[in-house]
Amino acid sequence: MNPLRIGLVGTGPWASATYAPALAGHPGVELSGIWGRRPEAAAALADTHKTTAYADVDELFAASDAMAFAVPPDVQAPLAERAAAAGCHLLLDKPVATTPEGARKLAEAAERAGVASVVFFTLRFADVSSGWLAEQSAAGGWFTGRVDWYGSFFAPDGGGAAFSSPWRASKGGLWDVGPHALSLLLPVLGDVTDVTAAPGPGDTVHLILRHAGGASSTAALSLTAPVKAAGLAMELRGESGTAVLPAWEGADEAFPAAIDALAEAARTGTAHPCDVRFGLRVTEILARAEERISAA
Repeated sequence: MNPLRIGLVGTGPWASATYAPALAGHPGVELSGIWGRRPEAAAALADTHKTTAYADVDELFAASDAMAFAVPPDVQAPLAERAAAAGCHLLLDKPVATTPEGARKLAEAAERAGVASVVFFTLRFADVSSGWLAEQSAAGGWFTGRVDWYGSFFAPDGGGAAFSSPWRASKGGLWDVGPHALSLLLPVLGDVTDVTAAPGPGDTVHLILRHAGGASSTAALSLTAPVKAAGLAMELRGESGTAVLPAWEGADEAFPAAIDALAEAARTGTAHPCDVRFGLRVTEILARAEERISAA
């Protein structure tokens, strides 16, 4: 079989550290080219990975079977719409957009074009965490859960310069780590039917979620926690007791699995659980939480 030609949109730290190396090193993929809003950065990254830097993003779409996006969400959404219209499958970053309208337009474009899509919710593709989630989903009987995701990128004592992009600084933990939290809770507890949200210190947000099956959950989300307070925890409680999310390896281990998932969805035509429609639902829930915080 010919390798899947995947182009990359983006040249920032996330693209340089994770996306480009994984795409260039994947045995079933050809990194077909790179486009970025800074042509000099695209040229440098393309040179590192022995591919082509494109000045015109539509030309990259035409030279690719699929596109991976490592740009801010509200830059990603309209570009991914264009990629879908050009017949490219979509490997998207989370959140797919920060407005329901933007996410819905993207989902409709992908459906209209008949292209496959996968959203890179990191823990849904890391071996340990994805296996654990499958086990808990199969077990069932959970009546409550919680996810605490305390990042320290923007803490006074933090070291997150590589991640201090304007959109993260503007949207905070709700939109950066909130998608990860929902990607863990929804497959186990079901869709969210109601959300309550309250602000905490810095950008910290606390969510209370009601799920379709009657379960409830909470999520604490932050990018401004002190360094020594940072960390991730997930816990489920139910008929079989308590289950705790085990440690995971990180994005470098998970991203190749997302590439595999997109290739499989493109080959079979079977939608992946983390497709753009799921990304749309995550955006809708977070937007509702944002409304609740604004009204508080």
